Amino acid sequence: MAHDGYFFRSRRGLPAELVEAQVRVEAIAKGYGLDFCEIVFEMCDYDEINMIAAYGGFPTRYPHWRFGMDFLQMRKGYEYGLQKIYEMVINTVPSYAYLLDNNTFMDQKLVMAHVTGHVDFFTNSSWFAHTNRKMLDQMANHAARVRRHIDARGVSTVEQFIDACLSIENLIDPYLHHIRRTRPRSESDIERASLEPGVVKLPARSYMDKYINPPEYIAAQRKKKAEEVQQMQRFPESPLRDVMLFIIQNGRMARWQQDVMGIIRDEAIYFAPQAQTKIMNEGWASYWHTTMMTRDLLEDSEVIDYADHHSGTVTMRPGSINPYKIGIELYRHIERRWDKGQFGKDWLDCDDVVVKRDWDKGTGLGRQKIFEVRRSHNDITFIDEFLTEDFVREQGLFTYEYDKRAGHYKVDSREFSAVKQKLLFMLSNRGNPRIFVTDGNHANRGELELTHQHEGTDIQVQWAEQTLRNVANLWGRPVHLVTQVDDSRVVLHHDGTEFKAEGLKQKGRRRRA
Repeated sequence: MAHDGYFFRSRRGLPAELVEAQVRVEAIAKGYGLDFCEIVFEMCDYDEINMIAAYGGFPTRYPHWRFGMDFLQMRKGYEYGLQKIYEMVINTVPSYAYLLDNNTFMDQKLVMAHVTGHVDFFTNSSWFAHTNRKMLDQMANHAARVRRHIDARGVSTVEQFIDACLSIENLIDPYLHHIRRTRPRSESDIERASLEPGVVKLPARSYMDKYINPPEYIAAQRKKKAEEVQQMQRFPESPLRDVMLFIIQNGRMARWQQDVMGIIRDEAIYFAPQAQTKIMNEGWASYWHTTMMTRDLLEDSEVIDYADHHSGTVTMRPGSINPYKIGIELYRHIERRWDKGQFGKDWLDCDDVVVKRDWDKGTGLGRQKIFEVRRSHNDITFIDEFLTEDFVREQGLFTYEYDKRAGHYKVDSREFSAVKQKLLFMLSNRGNPRIFVTDGNHANRGELELTHQHEGTDIQVQWAEQTLRNVANLWGRPVHLVTQVDDSRVVLHHDGTEFKAEGLKQKGRRRRA
């Protein structure tokens, strides 16, 4: 399955009772205001659903050993009772969702309701607006192209190159379609700027010119212009977050390598919004499946099973973050606040605890507000704007740290500010280091300089060494990473064979790869 990239076993359509259930669930969902495209449900056994899950929800991906490894891990987890995939849904039009054939009828209704929430989120969230809705066909196209390269160059060659590309698949710009970071300039723009004489003076009559445009002002403007011209001549002009794109466009690679790396980057960009909205997306789907199940879909005989399965989904163990739990509870928190009018200047200015406790203006805007939030926010802005002290206290959230002396983790703080800061830090870039291309012609030798934007956590030098070796081989020349370790500036170097760490307290070291 993982070697050739095909999904051979035929998936089955739904039995009549589930077709009827789907029609009913979708009608109820639309009655609540959910807006979604056509949903195609397919029935799978546990092996089939694990195969699709290993491929990231798609029945076909490019051939690579990691998909087989993921499949075996999931199958063992299912066989040992450690995990079970109840459903999967992908962001395409129509949207495809997969049901597990040994689920109970109650489970299937729950999953269908959950899926309608996901597809509504895919359809309406601005963070998915740019995604390729025909990605099912695109994935098949990617698989065919990679197989052609394998036929021409051999499995080992292509697979090793894919391994190197996958080691930097997180070095993309996840805000590529939302933020314009650079303004493209041509060589003629740079040449014109460097040849333009003098500086622009402020308009003034001759007798006032020396006061409005004094010598120090003219000198400052000349310096500013020189710096602008120098900046324009840099390559790239400003730090570039999309490291993969820069390497594809400027690295010393064959065309087939550029094609393969472009495939991996395209898929990484497609999956990026799902990582950016994990809490919101799962919370939204959970909010709607609980609403529909408890109000419209549950039979009396199904209540206990539903409560058992739902509680297992939203359980949050101490020291962990469950996106289902945080998401659904924060949506409910927002809905309650806006239903009672607990927002705006009057609410924020009120310092009376008793008044705030009993505050209820009867505005009834909660449902409208959560639909608005679903459309425009991602996880970071969701937490940043709507997390409150009351919510943190109600959910029992806290931060923790490892106590070296005691040899175990302990509660560090229950303060709202500390909890919020920790959550935002965890969500920022999903724990991945922020790496920027700062010089594509380092030391005028065509070498690549990368800079790590240090955010309080040191980079793992051992991991960086392996990744830099891959980057050096992809770039075709030595690579340098500027970072910070133990509050000291450190520069890591790799030429594809030899590694050197300059500035580490234990002294720089060389190693043959």
